[in-house]
Amino acid sequence: MKRVLVANRGEIAVRIIRACQESGIESVAVYSEADRDSLHAKLADRAVCIGPPRPGESYLRPETIVQVAISTGCDAVHPGYGFLAENAGFARMCAENGLIFVGPSAEVIDELGDKVYGRRLAAAAGIPVVPGTGDKPATYEDLVELGRTGGYPILIKAAAGGGGRGMRILHDESEVRANFEDAQAESLSAFGSPVIFGERFLTRIRHVEVQVIGDHSGNVQHVGTRDCSVQRRYQKVIEEGPASSIPLESRHRIEADAVKLVSQLGYVGAGTVEFVVDMDTGSHHFIEMNTRIQVEHPVSEMVSGFDLVREQLWVADPENTLSFTQEEVSLRGHAIELRICAEDPANGFMPSPGLITELVLPGGPGIRVDTHCVPGWKVSPFYDSMIAKLIVHDVDRNHAIRRALRALDETTIGGLKTNIEFLKAILGHEDYAANEVHTKWVEEKQGELLGQRSGQLQPT
Repeated sequence: MKRVLVANRGEIAVRIIRACQESGIESVAVYSEADRDSLHAKLADRAVCIGPPRPGESYLRPETIVQVAISTGCDAVHPGYGFLAENAGFARMCAENGLIFVGPSAEVIDELGDKVYGRRLAAAAGIPVVPGTGDKPATYEDLVELGRTGGYPILIKAAAGGGGRGMRILHDESEVRANFEDAQAESLSAFGSPVIFGERFLTRIRHVEVQVIGDHSGNVQHVGTRDCSVQRRYQKVIEEGPASSIPLESRHRIEADAVKLVSQLGYVGAGTVEFVVDMDTGSHHFIEMNTRIQVEHPVSEMVSGFDLVREQLWVADPENTLSFTQEEVSLRGHAIELRICAEDPANGFMPSPGLITELVLPGGPGIRVDTHCVPGWKVSPFYDSMIAKLIVHDVDRNHAIRRALRALDETTIGGLKTNIEFLKAILGHEDYAANEVHTKWVEEKQGELLGQRSGQLQPT
């Protein structure tokens, strides 16, 4: 592999380009007209404009991106996350044109992109799944029967969905009747498929995931767990690892289940197997697998010492095998990642695009900042509002919380609204310090968190 096209933008594109540079691989960036002066376009060995700002006219055009890869002599395409990263058609198009797709095969993406099929695979492997409508698309009658036999509330999801879109909590049979057709229509509009399924809604859960990576020889290793329970409307806000919120023995069982699932697929590249853990019973259940590098991958890198993006590039070559064994994975300390976004928490977390007039980022031991922003950069309304990922690492969770608060205090972003004070409020809350949060905790405490001031926050 000599030259890689980076089919993405923002901090993940910067991250991939840097990994290419350290691997002795040339990089080609693609950019929209809004990203003409972007950091990823400047850092790449070559950059090509692929269209107007709207993603549908630029970053979501697979034919254009493949043509650029061919015309610039690339051997491979790295999709990053989001956009086309889990688009089986794009992966297939790359393969048909002689390009290595840095990720799993189109067939595996297809299989795991269907959450109903994923549940079927997990159940067949003896991995627990949340009780629900089974391993087939749900009908109206299936959802009614689930509610009658298992009790309400129940949760309906889009089989081809993600990121919380299309998810609805139903509390009685009348809500099933009122929401079934709308949920199908929403799923079709957002993901191109009307298929939905239902699960029993677990009220107090942690979101725990396992970082895995595999090669063409069938080797699959895990790089520990992450706890992503701090969420707002099913969107992750803070991630940390390892998942110290659950006992070590439970973590090992979850890691083993993740490797068992992935090993049967011939999976190549980095991926994340996601579970929920019932806080009342301690039981874990598979929910889905993401067939790409995750936003929160730096958490696993900080505690393991491995460069997962560089490893992705390495194992994408069929001749290479993983550069480490499971026995060599030794997790040290604790890491926390905070997503710093251009949004206004006091105004319903509305995006706050605009010009960054001042940017002061933190430093010191155990501090990492992944960003594509510089002073004078204009945060566009066309893309995700994330400005930077602040990742901290320390000897244990309590010290990592203190370090994260110190790092946020050092951070200044001028010219637009951000969620920095909101992140401080979460880190300083006694529930967070006690590791007693769940996936609905932010929504339950939102008023309290928005009312706090950073000067009142003292880590426990």
